[in-house]
This record gives sequence, C-alpha cells and structure tokens, in this order.
Amino acid sequence: MSSLRSDLPCRIYPEPDFKETDHFDRLPDSLLLLVFNKIGDVKALGRCCVVSRRFHSLVPQVENVVVRVDCVISDDDSSSSAAASDKSRGPFSNLFRLVFGGIVKPLQALGQFLGPKRASSSLGSSSGPGPSSSSLAVGSEDDCDGDQGGVTHHSPTQVLKNFNEIRLLRIELPSGELGIEDGVLLKWRADFGSTLDNCVILGASSVIHAKSCDNVASEVVGGNGNGEDNGSIPDSFYTNGGLKLRVVWTISSLIAASARHYLLQPIISEHRTLDSLVLTDADGQGVLYMNRDQLEELRVKPLSASSASKRTLVPALNMRLWYAPHLELPDGVVLKGATLVAIRPSEQSPALPSKKENSDVSWVSTAFEEPYRTAARMLVKRRTYCLEMNSF
Repeated sequence: MSSLRSDLPCRIYPEPDFKETDHFDRLPDSLLLLVFNKIGDVKALGRCCVVSRRFHSLVPQVENVVVRVDCVISDDDSSSSAAASDKSRGPFSNLFRLVFGGIVKPLQALGQFLGPKRASSSLGSSSGPGPSSSSLAVGSEDDCDGDQGGVTHHSPTQVLKNFNEIRLLRIELPSGELGIEDGVLLKWRADFGSTLDNCVILGASSVIHAKSCDNVASEVVGGNGNGEDNGSIPDSFYTNGGLKLRVVWTISSLIAASARHYLLQPIISEHRTLDSLVLTDADGQGVLYMNRDQLEELRVKPLSASSASKRTLVPALNMRLWYAPHLELPDGVVLKGATLVAIRPSEQSPALPSKKENSDVSWVSTAFEEPYRTAARMLVKRRTYCLEMNSF
C-alpha cells in the first residue's frame, strides 16, 4: 500500500521526457514558407527570423513581402546615418531591430504649387529655405516621436536586400502625398515601365451621402446629373475655381506617381525575381503598379529623370476627360463635380482617338475598387473631351 502511495505522484506528474521529438520540427520547410508568405509583413518576418536557426534560414526565401512605413522623416536627417547602416551584423540583424520609421514625402516642391499653407501642413517641420531631395528611408520607432538625433535610418533597399526570392512586393506609405480638403475625393492609379504607361485619376469636389442630404435627389434630377450632356462642358466645370482645381489634381497626381517610380529604382534593379510591385498609401489616395514585363523594361531601358527634381520625367501626354456636375451611385452616394481623366503618352495614343479606341476604356473603368469602379464606368459613358499636355 505504501509503495502505491509513493508511486502516485509520479503517475499524476510524470517526469518530462527530454528526448521526446519536437513535432514542430517535423513540419516541412514548404509548409513553413507558406505560413511566412501569408504573414508577409517585413517587421513580423524580422521577428520570426530570430526565433530559431531554421526560421533564420527560411525567412530570406519568402516570396510575398509587405513593407508598411510608419512615419515621415527628413532626407537630410537620414543622410548622415547612411554609412553606419552598411555595417554588417549578420543576415537580418537589421530587420528585427527595425520598426519602419519613415519615408520622405516625394512632393516637397509641390507645396509651392498648392500654396504655402498646404505645404506647411503636409510637409511638417521641414527645415531649410528650399525643397530638399527626397528618398525612401526607414528608421526606428522612436523617429515618430520627433527626436531623430543619433537614430540610424535604413532604406527599404537595405532592409529588403536580405530577401533573395521576392516575387510580390507591396510598399505602403503612411499617407498620400497630396494634401486635400476634407470631403474632397482624389484617387489615382498609374502603371509604369521605364516611363509612364498610363494613369487614371478620379476626383470630385465633394462626396455627399444620401442619408445626410434629402435635397440631393431633386438637384440631381434637375441638374442633368446622369443623363447625356448637350455637347459642351457644363459651366460648373469652370466656375468657382473648378478648372484650376482639376488642373492641380492632374499635375499633382502625375508628379506623385513619377516621384514614387523614381524612388523604386534600387529595389527593382536588385530584386530580379519580382513579378509584381505595388506602391500605395494607407489613405488609398494613389497606387503605382508594375508587372513583370514593366519591371524588366525598367532594368533594360533606364528611366529619364526630371532635371528639376528626383522623379521620372513625364512624357508628352494625351488625355481624355469625362465630367458630371452630379453623379449618383447605386448606393446613394453623390459625387459633385465628378471628374475622370485617362492619361497615356502621346506615342501610344493619337491625339484624336478613333471610335474603336474611344470605346476601349476597360483599362479606365477597372482602375479602381468599388464603389469608385462603378463611378468610373458611369463617367466613361458620357461625352469624352480630349486634351494634350507637354512633357515635364
């Protein structure tokens, strides 16, 4: 009886068997890589790579990588620490220490075009009398608090160099470059090779939700909102600064897209396995796309840089514009002053498109996600206005 009592604790709390096989180690590498690719986020992957030697060796093989930038830093602040970041501390030693701390707004010169008040609000506390050069930069989490002294900054190029087989890369900026007023809609999408392939811009002077305005329905019906126009651009396009506003939208979006494209050069040249590259922002304001053919085109044919700033030169353009004073979407949302602009280089499209080319607007109507895709499809059914723009 006493022997049974002495053995009882051993049965309830058996001693661990240290020789027992770790079943996690039995998982194949292909399954772990599948999990890592689902994670995607480069900061999370950086933490994973310090868990074990096996993870450390597998993380560089991830094909789907997402880089989320947390805050904005000055290019001047990051230049002083660029040399220090090149010190090798072993593969991925930088990754897991980083919380992405910045990306320079690529449109500092654009502030002069939008006005001094807008520039000061969108650029923050930039120092110096003139616009400084722009570049992508990554720093520590403390950068977002404003004190950047003694902090080492890393560019996405330096961080991503440890990945050997990236195929799908998505970089997300903390916000859009273009400061716009509350209630104003501005979205753009641009496709690039070595230069601009096409760009679609959707804007509206205000967005009104049906629940907050009972008088919109009568205004739309009486204001020729969704029907055919009379052959000329309505007066509302020109009045109250409407024309100037749309010129600003168009030029600003093109500058933003070309600046983003310019900053991607080092990443594209170093990662030849890339099939797709997307550079977007947390606000969903603008998206730059590059597929495999366009990426290869940039490697073979270097881009032409603008002499005025660090951005890709925008070629001479042909533009098609659609406009509606009021555009009511199926969900009840009304876009006032809805404007859609489709842009292609003059070399790719004639100044006056034929009927066949004018009807082939699928690339325009599918440029955005819902509900703005529906808005684009509705606008392209209206009268088309053709414009031209010189290279800049």
